Amino acid sequence: MNGSSLPAVQQDRFDVCVIGSANLDVVAQCERHPMPGETVLGSSLAEHAGGKGLNQAVASARSGARTTMIGAVGDDEPGHRLLAVLRDDGIAASHVVVADNVTGRAIIVVDENGENTIVVIPGANATVRLPSTFPHCRVVVAQLEVPIATVIAGFTAARAAGAMTVLNPAPAADLPAELLELADVIVPNEHELVRLGGAERLIALGVRALVVTRGKQGVDLITPDGRHHIAAFPVEVVDTTGAGDAFCGSMCARLAAGDDLATAVRWGAAAGALATTVAGAVPAQPTTTAIQALLALDERTPVTNR
Repeated sequence: MNGSSLPAVQQDRFDVCVIGSANLDVVAQCERHPMPGETVLGSSLAEHAGGKGLNQAVASARSGARTTMIGAVGDDEPGHRLLAVLRDDGIAASHVVVADNVTGRAIIVVDENGENTIVVIPGANATVRLPSTFPHCRVVVAQLEVPIATVIAGFTAARAAGAMTVLNPAPAADLPAELLELADVIVPNEHELVRLGGAERLIALGVRALVVTRGKQGVDLITPDGRHHIAAFPVEVVDTTGAGDAFCGSMCARLAAGDDLATAVRWGAAAGALATTVAGAVPAQPTTTAIQALLALDERTPVTNR
């Protein structure tokens, strides 16, 4: 995308803009995950609002950021339900298009240890494009459940407008250097980091920082100046769905508020931990009050997101 084709920047000001997916999550609980070719009996079935983009937008808003989203839903009951979730959390949805397609779905299986496997059907998310006017914001965060070309265009517009760009490279994929070079901060898990060629390659491409999430092992913050480890918060895990999105969205909210990266990462680690204590993705996104309470604990004893 060249400079002449960049979208105009709208006058409304936001802290965080999320470019991403909105899904209806269909969640099955079972004792363990089935092996290939095996059938297991589940114990419950539930539907929740989800999608990495929607999850991160809700996490950002609940951490106090003025948040907007660029995305798409279908003209169906799930799509209208997801738009209501955005409205209820005070997220600006004027750039969430109602597309001539079904709303995206995620089929999630959660075992008795809270670990999940996920199959995503993009639906309307495959149609997401940039609006003609780009939101004025401090931080732009994107994932990979929408077209990569849209993420590249969004980061190009964000850079031109002086916003920080944060990439959550999930689901894991081989990504063009063009996109990686546009990312100020990349937030992969350990498997995604390997898929992207490792920390040295990404730093050489100009990425300012890598925030590597490692579940119960905490978070590694890697910059050209070295590596810093942030310990995980011990909690009683119920469901890990949406925990990474809680981390990303809440961290971006704190970056937009002016926190340094290490401080924002610790906030995100607390949010991600709390998100594992409640079933579902959007329902588990914690509030500022809950995150502050966890951060304020002197002794790290198991807590829940209440």
